[in-house]
Amino acid sequence: MKKKRIFRDAFGYWFIFKRLLIFVFGTISYNRFNGFNKLKIKGTENLVNLPDRNVLFVSNHQTYFADVFAMYHVFCAVKHGYIDTLKNPIYLLDPKVDLYYVAAKETMNKGILSKLFALAGAITVKRTWRDAGKSVNRMVDMSEIDNILKALDSGWVITFPQGTTKPWSPGRKGSAKIIQKNKPIVIPVVIDGFRRAFDKKGLIVKKRGVEPKMTFKAPIEIDYENEDANIILDKIMNAIEQDPKYLKVKTVEELEAEREEEKTRPFFEF
Repeated sequence: MKKKRIFRDAFGYWFIFKRLLIFVFGTISYNRFNGFNKLKIKGTENLVNLPDRNVLFVSNHQTYFADVFAMYHVFCAVKHGYIDTLKNPIYLLDPKVDLYYVAAKETMNKGILSKLFALAGAITVKRTWRDAGKSVNRMVDMSEIDNILKALDSGWVITFPQGTTKPWSPGRKGSAKIIQKNKPIVIPVVIDGFRRAFDKKGLIVKKRGVEPKMTFKAPIEIDYENEDANIILDKIMNAIEQDPKYLKVKTVEELEAEREEEKTRPFFEF
């Protein structure tokens, strides 16, 4: 059995500093998820009996940071016995599990705040198809894959298979190959409403009264003997409801409502 880390995480960062950052950012963001915008959480019963390592959360993506910190809140709340609800954020000081998330290197290198967010558990990777808004075509950096595997060996990892906040974008095989390699428990997460509530970075609240939703589904069943990366990726995209068959044709009323929301002026900045 792998020895549990006590003082430092998988990358040598002191837990006490990492948890303090998570607590500070989590406390500031708490009212965003349990105040003027109340997060609706479903499926946390699927998190209760998970092991403390080799668990991979695959999710659709709507903002750079709000998605991740909402998950951090939920994970810590569940570990402290709260099901489908958030309570006093003091639980953030003791997550009871080592938390990491996969993020684009170009995003995490922009400004002091992003770099501090990175210290709260980011595993940075270079996109192979896009960089600084331009299309690129480069090889996968295997050291980055090794870092994700290292994090899985130590705790829970959040990844966004589409690698972008743009809905209905194709999934990338990297997530499927990591699953083939490490055989983690794979928990699909479906989020909705974050794009309406927050700006693209997830730092500015665009609208009050929105109820962002976060649903944790049962682990994906994978036949490692007979299913290749393409099949695994298809299962992931279906589970996080980003397969084209989930694309809903919007009514005129819904489009008008979205336009009105876009006109709403941000009233709070992180």
